[in-house]
Amino acid sequence: MTEALARETQTIPIVFVNVSDPVASGISASLARPGGNITGFSLASSEQGGKWVELLNEIAPRTLRMALLFNPETGVLLQNYMSSIRAAASSFDVEVKVTPVHATDEIEGVIAAQARDPGGGLIVMPGAFNVTNREAIIALAARYRLPTIYYHRFYTGGLISYGANFAEQFHQAPDYISRILKGAKPAELPVQAPTKFELVINLKTAQALDLTVPPLLLSRADEVIE
Repeated sequence: MTEALARETQTIPIVFVNVSDPVASGISASLARPGGNITGFSLASSEQGGKWVELLNEIAPRTLRMALLFNPETGVLLQNYMSSIRAAASSFDVEVKVTPVHATDEIEGVIAAQARDPGGGLIVMPGAFNVTNREAIIALAARYRLPTIYYHRFYTGGLISYGANFAEQFHQAPDYISRILKGAKPAELPVQAPTKFELVINLKTAQALDLTVPPLLLSRADEVIE
């Protein structure tokens, strides 16, 4: 939607929210100085990738290998997250493998391969393809008993999720709109990364995978599903 609006006007100010990667999509020249007539609030946070590795290792400490499930055509650029993912993986001595999928029927192969030997895990990356196929991904992760972390809480039924609070950005956007109406230029208002994240743990799924959730991890959760 934001990309379509950007093609229609280069003069009317636009404030976006919940855009995964405004730079990669061509909406913004950079996060610090977006340029043009568009600015807003991005879902991307470079540190988030490391948190996925850390949390999956915490809830499933026997994990030795993590696959990154993403679709190159609809997902965010992996380099946004890879630095923090690699750093966290190195600290936990975990192997990370990039596993692109281009069609729905390829998802099961990735999950089955990760579950074939002990120590497998899965990180479901941001992207429209994974959202569209979230029910299949959750069901396959359960069938193959594969510990999986998701990038947002709307993966209902999944083991654990950690992601930006979408509602927060809608509360922040009016301030940018007010500043623009008072004369500020969108080109000079930096694109802001998320500041509030939600951790959701599904105890029912954890029990099905024979995982004992550490009390400290439970205490940090924003929501625990029983």
